[in-house]
Amino acid sequence: MPKLPRPVLSRARLSRDPEADAPRPLSRRAMWWEIALVFTITLGMSGLRSLLSLLDSLTSPVPLASQSVTIVAPQAQADFLDLLRQLCSIALGIAWGALGVYLLWRGGVNLADRLGLRGGWRDVPPGLGLAALIGIPGLGLYMLSYALGFSLQVQAAALNDVWWRIPVLILAALQNGVAEEFLVIGYLLTRLEQLRLPVVAMVAFSAVLRGSYHLYQGFGGFVGNLAMGVVFALVFLHWRRIWPLVIAHTLLDTVTFIGYPLAKSWGWVP
Repeated sequence: MPKLPRPVLSRARLSRDPEADAPRPLSRRAMWWEIALVFTITLGMSGLRSLLSLLDSLTSPVPLASQSVTIVAPQAQADFLDLLRQLCSIALGIAWGALGVYLLWRGGVNLADRLGLRGGWRDVPPGLGLAALIGIPGLGLYMLSYALGFSLQVQAAALNDVWWRIPVLILAALQNGVAEEFLVIGYLLTRLEQLRLPVVAMVAFSAVLRGSYHLYQGFGGFVGNLAMGVVFALVFLHWRRIWPLVIAHTLLDTVTFIGYPLAKSWGWVP
């Protein structure tokens, strides 16, 4: 076998100026590009798909109130494969939230001061209070919107009756809390503050984005989450702590995923 020649590295490549690879300052344009890219691959794209889903429902001859949508649905026929796919979806959502936090840290943001990332037990009571503040009116708004024909019938979870059903639903609720609050509140509001947008514009931007990726549930889902987004944004800007929002969101979704099937079987909800 003939001996192959060794690759020759050019002297010019070896002697490159190390300053040519120095980090670039995060300009206003760079921040807008970063925001656009982050949400194009995460919740912004979810919002666009949700809008298309709503348009598809509206073009159907079947009224919205007679259509249904499932939030946590089986992803495979075999239970073991379904478990693995559910865990992959959960890991992806948590990675979305971690990406936003990482980009802030990489850009020099003090996460302890800006996000209150060093959480503790003191975050639990305000988280529980927020869950009650949002959850009870939110249920009433859904019932009213459904009765008026503005929303689809939302089936929170339709997983098979397997041993891992409850743990996966709790993890799915946690994933929603981490992904949405870290991205739509922690990351986005911090970047918009750095861009020196007015508070009203920041809150509106965050709340509309939150409402957009719930449009697949109908207009009620959009309005309810829009209101939740306004409350959560204002609370975060006042408290500067992200964990109460994550706790509240996780608790709300946990109660929805686990409690909704029971409430439906009892005839309390449609």
